[in-house]
Order: sequence, then C-alpha cells, then structure tokens
Amino acid sequence: MSKVYKNPHIHNIRRRLFDVAHLFLGNYTDDPIPEHPPKDFIYPKPDYIFNENEPLAQWINHCTFLLQIEGIHILTDPIWSERCSPFKYIGPKRTHPPALDLKELPKIDIVLISHNHYDHLDKKTVKLLHRYQPDILWIVPKGLKTWFKRRGVHNVKELSWWEEFVIDHGIDKVHLTITGVPSQHNSGRTLFDTNRSLWLGYVVRFTSSSKGKSKHCYFVGDTAYNPYDFKKIGKVFPSIDLCLCPIGTYAPGPFMRTVHSSPEDAVAIHQDVNAKFSLAMHWRTFQLAFEPLSRPPYDLYLAMKQKGLNPEKFIPLNPGERVNW
Repeated sequence: MSKVYKNPHIHNIRRRLFDVAHLFLGNYTDDPIPEHPPKDFIYPKPDYIFNENEPLAQWINHCTFLLQIEGIHILTDPIWSERCSPFKYIGPKRTHPPALDLKELPKIDIVLISHNHYDHLDKKTVKLLHRYQPDILWIVPKGLKTWFKRRGVHNVKELSWWEEFVIDHGIDKVHLTITGVPSQHNSGRTLFDTNRSLWLGYVVRFTSSSKGKSKHCYFVGDTAYNPYDFKKIGKVFPSIDLCLCPIGTYAPGPFMRTVHSSPEDAVAIHQDVNAKFSLAMHWRTFQLAFEPLSRPPYDLYLAMKQKGLNPEKFIPLNPGERVNW
C-alpha cells in the first residue's frame, strides 16, 4: 500500500463527507460570506516600463503562470480545460478563457505541479502539452510519478518537502535549483487515493554564470496558512524576488481555512517569506467557494493596507497580463 501523507501542524482539515454535507446545508455560518466589492474599486498597480529582456511572469489563469528568465520557460499548474472536474459536463466551469492557446506557448522547459487536485493537475492539458512538447521536464510531488507514466509521460522528477533538484541549462549555463517546500493542503482525485501523493510549493533559484547573480521565485501552490512553514521558508530563502501566492477559495472560513488561504493569509505568507513582489493566483477562473469571484482583490487590498504595506507590492493580474520581476 502506498504511503499516506499528513499535515504536521493540523490533524483535522474538515474534508470528511460529514463536513462537506454541512457546507452545502449552510451550517458554517459563524463567518459571513463576503459580498461584491464596491463598484468603483480598482486595485492599485504600479506604473512600470515593460522590458522583454528582463525576467517575466504572465498570468494565464487560475494557478497557471508562464515564467521566463534567461531564455528558460516554466509553467506552473497548467490548466486549459473547460472544467476542473473528472467529468466532461459536470463540475466547476471556467469563467474566462486561458490567456494563450496551448499552441501559442513558447518552448516550455519545465512544468511545476503542486498537487493532484483537478484544478491543478489537468489530464487533458498534460496530454496535449506532452504531445506538442515531449521534451518538457515535469517536476511533481512525491507519489505522482506513476500517474504520469500511465499516460506516457516519463520525463518526470518527484520531490518531497525540502528536497532539491539541480539543472544546468543552455549554452550560458543557467544554474537552476528547484526545492520542494511544505504547504498545508491535501491530495486525491478519487475516494480511494486520499493523501496518497504529496502536496507542496516550489522555490526556484536561477543563477546566471554569465551575469553572476541569482533570482528566486516561490510558487506557493495551494495551501492554508500556518505560523510555521512560511517563516521557515523565509529563513531558508531570505531573498524571494517573486512570490506566486493564492488569494481565493476562502469562504466560508470555518470550512476553507484549513486548506486554503484567504487574502489576509496570503499577506501573512508574503510577509513571512519577505517577498519583494507577489502576484495573486487561485482566483477568478473557477468558482470554487462561496465568495464572489471579484472579491479576493478587494480583501487583498484591505489586508495590505491594514498591515501598512504598499498594495503595489502584491497585485492581482488580468489574464494575459505580464510583469517584470
């Protein structure tokens, strides 16, 4: 029997059938469901001059980012399907199209998969990406390699929490160190594989031998907040240049907060890892919780202001929007 993975800092994540039934019966009422933000709210974003030759991040949808640095292209949790569901006609349906067609993508070198839930590991997208670009290296959590092999994808590297994988890339020898880091979540695609594979985030360090400098990107994955893991990540990696952090799927709080981050939690993560710049994800594309799809940026803005932080240092992008980092 395969290993069952656990969260070390919490024992009950409220994902039993009993808990789900109570959710849909409306019994989690101790936190009010957020309403739509004010109609005149616009999230403040910095004015910047975009430079194609500097590191880029483009939000495709949900938790899918296209990262570009030193000629290397990385995708995170790619999903291009119409629904994040095991079924073709049932399940959460996307509210906007992906910012790019799969065939419009540049040559992808690496794909990072945070865990195996349907909104993060999309079978149709994996198969199409492998068909179009069979040389992609897939970095996945411990316990997921077999899933890929069954679908004919063999260029796969599994990582556990705090495990590193090193790659030298290209003529100029860009040195990549990819580290799996903890998150507080769960896994499973059926009733029979609950927590049989790990869930994690990734810190990717890019070191250019020609330029002699490094950049760090932290892809948080899907997670709840706890006061342990992110403070440790911030100590191990004291210079996070870009943090890709979830802000959606948080209402009702009593049900969601054990596995998902609210905007307030996302700000805590941003602070704990001392991120220089953060981008929001896990919002707008799929209706996965009870808060309005338009609400997370407003709560993010309020949380940043409450902490006395500049909102321009943690921003939600529009689909397809690109920024330097």
